[in-house]
Amino acid sequence: MRKFSSASPSAADLGKLRVAPGVDRRRPSTGRSAGTSWRRGGVWLTGLAAVTVLGASAASITSLQQVAEQRSELRILLNEFKAAAWQQDALRSEAMLARGLPSELADAREEIDDTVDTIGARFDRQDPDSSHTKAIHDAYLAYDTAADREFQLLKYEDLQGAEETAAAQTDPAFAALLPVLEDADGDYEALAEQASGRARTGTVVILACAALLIMGLVWQAQRIRARALRRATHQATHDALTGLPNRTLLRERTAAAIDRPRQDGTGTALLLIDLDRFKEVNDTLGHHYGDQLLVQAAHRMQQAVRSGETVARLGGDEFAVLLPSIAGEPDVTAVAARLHEALNAPFTLDGLTLTVAGSIGAALHPHHGDTADELLQRADIAMYTAKGKRIGYTVFDHSQDSTDPRKLTLASDLRQGIEQDQLVLHYQPKVDTRTGKVLGAEALVRWQHPEHGLIPPTEFIPLAEHTGLITPLTRFVLDTALRQCQEWLRDGHELSVAVNVSTHRLLDLDFPAEVADRLQYWQLPAHLLTVEITESAIMTDPDRALHVVQQLHALGVHLSIDDFGTGYSSMAYLKTLPVHELKIDRTFVGSMTTSDRDAVIVRSTAELGRNLGLRVIAEGVEDMATWQVLDAAGCDALQGYYISRPVTADAFATWLRHQRGAPAAIAP
Repeated sequence: MRKFSSASPSAADLGKLRVAPGVDRRRPSTGRSAGTSWRRGGVWLTGLAAVTVLGASAASITSLQQVAEQRSELRILLNEFKAAAWQQDALRSEAMLARGLPSELADAREEIDDTVDTIGARFDRQDPDSSHTKAIHDAYLAYDTAADREFQLLKYEDLQGAEETAAAQTDPAFAALLPVLEDADGDYEALAEQASGRARTGTVVILACAALLIMGLVWQAQRIRARALRRATHQATHDALTGLPNRTLLRERTAAAIDRPRQDGTGTALLLIDLDRFKEVNDTLGHHYGDQLLVQAAHRMQQAVRSGETVARLGGDEFAVLLPSIAGEPDVTAVAARLHEALNAPFTLDGLTLTVAGSIGAALHPHHGDTADELLQRADIAMYTAKGKRIGYTVFDHSQDSTDPRKLTLASDLRQGIEQDQLVLHYQPKVDTRTGKVLGAEALVRWQHPEHGLIPPTEFIPLAEHTGLITPLTRFVLDTALRQCQEWLRDGHELSVAVNVSTHRLLDLDFPAEVADRLQYWQLPAHLLTVEITESAIMTDPDRALHVVQQLHALGVHLSIDDFGTGYSSMAYLKTLPVHELKIDRTFVGSMTTSDRDAVIVRSTAELGRNLGLRVIAEGVEDMATWQVLDAAGCDALQGYYISRPVTADAFATWLRHQRGAPAAIAP
């Protein structure tokens, strides 16, 4: 008869809590030298530790639960084993009563023997080489050997021998087997309870540790988030290059200073500072030197003011100084003098010594304005006055600005007008002098004020320049004009559109990039855009204007000198500008049929343009006689009321449908 198998797979160690190797959770140094990367690393390590511990803990709990289940299964096997042993013992009794071993009892004996072998093999796999397995194996072997001998004697009907064997061997062996089975059952029960208890305890401990790790992770994440928020707030309110407060923070501090209650009669002053030769340094030596200059200038200005006073960088080479508590204009002038002196001292940039002057304008609350924006506007006007008169610094005086109170109202309304689409574009066509064919149109901005009605550009464009709104205003005009040009192109009309650019935008080094971006956005070829600039704008800063114009030319944009002949331009500068056309001002065109001098000027300008390879456009054409004279003078294109007044986009589309290429006047 087969006995317990001696070969079996190895089993897991019982009663041991196996935890995967832990991660070193010692936090790295959080000092300034460690930086943000160390803090982020700490969060990652903490998270990794949490995941590792949770995974290892789950594996350990699973192992303990498996141990408890294994012991429970062993107890079931023991009960089955005991039942088989009792059945075999009962079979012995039946054979004794039958005084032999009938075939049915022999078959039952074989079935019980097979059952015991199956149980034994399963038991050996579940708990191999343990003391209980060996004890059960030995006890059952003794009992089974005696039972085999007893059944063998019964088979040969040796009843006396069977009884003697039962009394001397089988019964004692069975009696010895039962305590072994009971002892194993008790131990397995205790081990199962122990494993279950440890699993429950381990679960509680693990959940507590996991909770602590998660709390630590959340705490660390909150710290990093708070630092990131502080850093983002600082970046949003400070200049990246100099570390100074930017325009946003300056406006907040100015508003706070204005609103602060005062008992001593002091006020608030705002100074606007522009470096006069910064563009020259940037273009000649490069941005590296320009950045060094800005940093040194910022440091000097900080040294020139007192504690509690703010030096801010507004952008480019523009700075501002906030004096939150100032006694009066003499004190403001004294601060401006110190700042001017500090900026006039030579700068040393990588061993190179440079002298850069500054223009400073100041405005005081409540004398010159009640809000931060009003003070900034007045200081800007004063600064341009100082720059234009080359006097270094000056305090705002109402004589520098219009005394019309309506302008102040319009200045405050203009920003809202831009944001609420109160501005509209009108289009005045340009036609070929010879054929009358429509070549394009000039976009002219109008302001449809909800209270004052239609306001002409001559009234609000200077306000936009003084208040800093010229940038969003120009962006609106450029976007709207390009969108209209795209609509014309989609309708089968390849017409160019011209926009006027103020002095401020012509000297803005970022303007060419803005134009390139909008052309790409509207998917228009650059040659369909004409940028019109004035002589006066060019001569404000010829070198800087040339740089911007060259970049626009490189984009493929057409360039036109507007109102040619009314300024005081230098031909030396004009001949270097990569422009495509000249526009003769209406002051000459309108009276050329009655004034020989104006006619000579127009003919000379047209000849100059042709000799320079430029297209010549005459504006202000109001009758057919003027058209014919301009045609004879060699002008290439015309623009004026005789052709069409500036009209809305819809009216322009209607007018365009009725054109057949012949010169003809239209109704306004």
